[in-house]
Amino acid sequence: MDTTPSSCWKVPSPGHDWAVFYAVIPAGGSGTRLWPLSRAGHPKFLHALTGTPLSLLQATYGRLEALAAPETTFVVTGVAHAAAVARQLPGLPEGNILVEPTPRDSCAAIGLAAAVIARRDPHAVMGAFAADQLVRDVPAFTETLTKAIQGAEDGLLMTIGITPTHPETGYGYLHVGEPTGTGDVCKVAEFAEKPVLDVAKRYVESGEYLWNAGMFVWRVDVFLDELARQQPSLHEGLMRIAEAWDTREREEVLAEIWPGLTKISVDFGVMEGAGRAGLVGTVPGNFGWNDVGDFHTLGELLETDTAGNVVVDLGLESSSQSKPTVLMQESERIVVVPHSGRLVAAVGVNDLIIVDTPDALLICPRARAQDVKKLVDSLKERGSIELL
Repeated sequence: MDTTPSSCWKVPSPGHDWAVFYAVIPAGGSGTRLWPLSRAGHPKFLHALTGTPLSLLQATYGRLEALAAPETTFVVTGVAHAAAVARQLPGLPEGNILVEPTPRDSCAAIGLAAAVIARRDPHAVMGAFAADQLVRDVPAFTETLTKAIQGAEDGLLMTIGITPTHPETGYGYLHVGEPTGTGDVCKVAEFAEKPVLDVAKRYVESGEYLWNAGMFVWRVDVFLDELARQQPSLHEGLMRIAEAWDTREREEVLAEIWPGLTKISVDFGVMEGAGRAGLVGTVPGNFGWNDVGDFHTLGELLETDTAGNVVVDLGLESSSQSKPTVLMQESERIVVVPHSGRLVAAVGVNDLIIVDTPDALLICPRARAQDVKKLVDSLKERGSIELL
């Protein structure tokens, strides 16, 4: 008897009638390049940063609704964020929030979801989508994801690549190989790390490279087999945790095994090695994607005034906090994030980032937006935990 919720999206699967699509949203990290707005206790995926009332997490959840029901959607997050995730996603079943005791990077987080899903549905197709990315054209995203699912059904570990719009040095790249014969699916010939500008220009001009968006789609059995091949100890630990997940022993097993799991990203831990073995496929996407990595990028995404200035409306929830005021005179291309309730004023300055929070003020040139992470590293060295 089929007990899958009727709203779940199903796809043909080898060896049986239908496979159910499961959406997994890893929601971790502290968004250090968006400090002091993004903090460890309230990271960027919980903020509304894109000109709508929705947080990045809520927007990610919403665009997956076309293919995954709440019952087949999972969020993997940390202890500090589980309650906030539940508040922001009231329609998500409580049991579908998988709480990791400490950060062990994306391979452990995504692998945990795959192992838990496989225990419940060994034939599942799973997609993993970071909680802190922006997608502007949801129908185009859904169409691309459908193509990726087809490649996953053929047994490939699929990535969704983004058609480059410019030579970006802040993203990794996928070198596209030969077509597989299934729709727009091609093999991935190579994963390329973040390039210097000259190399990025060559990538884009060649037409053979896509941005690596960190969106993955696969059959859970195929992924877990590859995880076992490349990361056997991590695989063994995750399978033991998954076996205890729906039992009273969950916390005990987590406390015993989780701290010793290999800390590695899914790119390094599985995908690059699988790519060398010819097991990775990709489909190109063009749906207005961005990872909202820093304040300069945020300034490019949002609507500007006639001088190119951007004021980021965070949709402040507190009724006791009056709407912040920003005053700018003879200033151009300024990104202002007012988050303290006081006036932020600028006169005669250009190309700056100004982030005002109750306990920290950031001012830096837009060209140095990536270097904000260095400030966070310095605060860690100083032991200023309260500011992180």
